[in-house]
Amino acid sequence: MNHLLFFSITLLFSFNIYAQTESEIFKKKTLSNQYLLKKGLKSDLIKYDFSKLLLHTDNSMVYGFIGDNYQRMRVKIIRVKKDSLLPDTYHVYGESMVKNNIDEFNGTLKISNIRQLKSMSFGVDDEYKNKGIKGEYVIIADYNFFENKDQSHSGAFNGVLESDFYLDKNHKVHYDDIEMNSDGYTNNQFVGQWIDYKSNLAKRCNWGDFRVPNSGDLDIGAGEFSPNDKYLKFGWQSVRDKNDKIEEAKWWE
Repeated sequence: MNHLLFFSITLLFSFNIYAQTESEIFKKKTLSNQYLLKKGLKSDLIKYDFSKLLLHTDNSMVYGFIGDNYQRMRVKIIRVKKDSLLPDTYHVYGESMVKNNIDEFNGTLKISNIRQLKSMSFGVDDEYKNKGIKGEYVIIADYNFFENKDQSHSGAFNGVLESDFYLDKNHKVHYDDIEMNSDGYTNNQFVGQWIDYKSNLAKRCNWGDFRVPNSGDLDIGAGEFSPNDKYLKFGWQSVRDKNDKIEEAKWWE
């Protein structure tokens, strides 16, 4: 009986670990970051409009993948609007592209946490030191984006976003690019999955500015994103070749 009880407890513990989604683990890891203050600031800062944070970066610097073979996926967020009644909710419209398949999506972001960094970073040669920055912050939001069911190979995205910003002396929101020149710099990290409407098949699907979160051995770059040779055939060759014609094309228009 004791052995049976031990086995049951072990099985339940193992199930709880593996039942956690990648996005849930990402959220917990982010919120437990030793460089963040523990106090939640959502109620204090939710009054600000953060929509421009997701529109800041040129799409040629937004990298993403879908599936276990790190097939390249491109995501362009085109419009973001703060809800007039729900200050923690944003309405999002955009497009995704995998190979030659382009789908539109609509959905929402809902902010769950806002936390402040314990200490400021001031960039190369302390260029931001005397600019009156009030603080650097991290937003955690849950997202649900839905592609049109009439489109081919369509499905739904869901997961967690981490977005970093700072407030200046006039309490204006800025995309946090203070450490942009540092190795490994990234922002707007989306971690989650895409679920096919027809088959209900779920695939890992992550993207972000300048780097891709939880990308395993896909990214072998030091100073900047660089795809591993073994994944070039999955849509990454133009990144390796620095083919501006392909990378800078406005494929969503």
